[in-house]
Formats: sequence, C-alpha cells, structure tokens
Amino acid sequence: MRSCTRGTKAVPAAKKKQNEKKGMVTVMGADFKNSETKDNLMRAFAGESQARNRYTFAASRAKKENLYVISAIFEYTANQEKEHAEVFYNHLKELSGENIHVDGSYPVDITDDVSELLRMAQHNEYEEHDSVYKSFGDKAREEGFDKVAASFHMIAQIEKLHGDRFGRFAQLLEEKRLFISDVKTAWFCLNCGFVYEGEEAPKNCPVCDHDRGYFIRFELSPYESLQ
Repeated sequence: MRSCTRGTKAVPAAKKKQNEKKGMVTVMGADFKNSETKDNLMRAFAGESQARNRYTFAASRAKKENLYVISAIFEYTANQEKEHAEVFYNHLKELSGENIHVDGSYPVDITDDVSELLRMAQHNEYEEHDSVYKSFGDKAREEGFDKVAASFHMIAQIEKLHGDRFGRFAQLLEEKRLFISDVKTAWFCLNCGFVYEGEEAPKNCPVCDHDRGYFIRFELSPYESLQ
C-alpha cells in the first residue's frame, strides 16, 4: 500500500475553503484525493463486493446439498456485505467520475465442500477484523478522516460476528450435529416458522413439508430473542 508522505502543518482557512470548493477535503495537510485512505476505501469496496459474490456462490452450493439453512446464512451475510460495500463506496462520493487505481490480494475460495466454504469464510472475516479494517481505520484517523475511521472500525466488529457465525455452523456441520442434538431441542423451520421439539429435526416439516435442511436450532434462528 502506498503511504501518505504529505506534511502535517495547518492549512489556512481561505485555502481550506478553496480546496473544499474543488471537492478536496483537507485535514492535517493531506487532501482526500491524494490520501491513502481513499485507496483503502476502494480496496474495501472491492473486497466487500467480492465477498458478497463469494457468499452467493457458496449459498448456491449449499442449496445443491439440501443445506438450505447454510444457504440462508450465506445469503444473509452476503446482503450485509453489500451494505458494507455501499458504506465504503459512499465515502468516495466526492471523487465521482474519477478512476482509482489500487492493488490488493483477494481470496479464491472454490470447493464443493460446504464445511470448507464456511471455514474459508470464517478465516476471511477474522482477517478483516483482526488486521485489515483496523489498520485502515487507524490510517484514516491518522490522516484526519474521523468519519471514515469510524466506519472501518465499526464494520470490523461486524466482520468478527460474521466469522463467529460461520465458525459455529461449520462446527455443527463437521460434527454432524447440524440437525441432531443430544438433548430435546427446539427446531425452527425457516420456511414457515413452525417450531418442532425433539432430539432431531424432522425429516420434513409437519406444516409445510419442506426438507429437514430448512430447520435451524431455535436459539440460532432469526429474532429468537423476541419470543
């Protein structure tokens, strides 16, 4: 990544106003157009956009294996990645009409094994949380772009939640406990909302007749805390 080497002396108010009219936000002596933060935003936009597509591809793979609950988790996360991409993209609004050249490394996660897809997604989410977005946020704050820094740091926390969720379902799938429990458990049908109680999810939903693959532990189901 290219580092910012511009000075940090104060910019006169008149000059700052002139720069703002030109679409240049000047803070700490570095204008946004020539900042490293601008490049990092485009890298993040590219990364989130690719993650969204990887997760929709993974969702299709899970659906082919009748793992509809895993497919739903990938789709659910993909939608959130789309929103992250939009946040980063909107921070670049003042550069509308320009091309931004950046370099970066992006994962190639291609496999038919759904548990591997979950683990690879978990790894990528943790990497964004542990290093990538934290460093991008720190650089944005250093360059004086506090709003951008806040976006990077808050989205980093979301990526941690994504990683935790992918890991939880990867473990259940690997241990063959995605639809089986050692104790009586409430199982929630993602299609119709029926709640079944037993040590295993039913082969088919008693209400809508959808496959077992639509069942999720009630404790892990959307909005379960409202029940």
